[in-house]
Amino acid sequence: MKASELRELSVEELEQKSKEQSNLLFSARVRHATGQLENTAQLKTLKRDIARVETLLREKREGDK
Repeated sequence: MKASELRELSVEELEQKSKEQSNLLFSARVRHATGQLENTAQLKTLKRDIARVETLLREKREGDK
């Protein structure tokens, strides 16, 4: 997921995207712990995506003030 794509989203959409990514990360961690996760690089990618979304959310919220 690219930052340029995320910048076009509203605050509500970014919050929803953050929740979705967090849920995906949780399920990936569970699969990793049980040995069912084949692509372990997915954990790193999900963490970065969440950080990217949270950063943009913070920027948008501070921009409204």
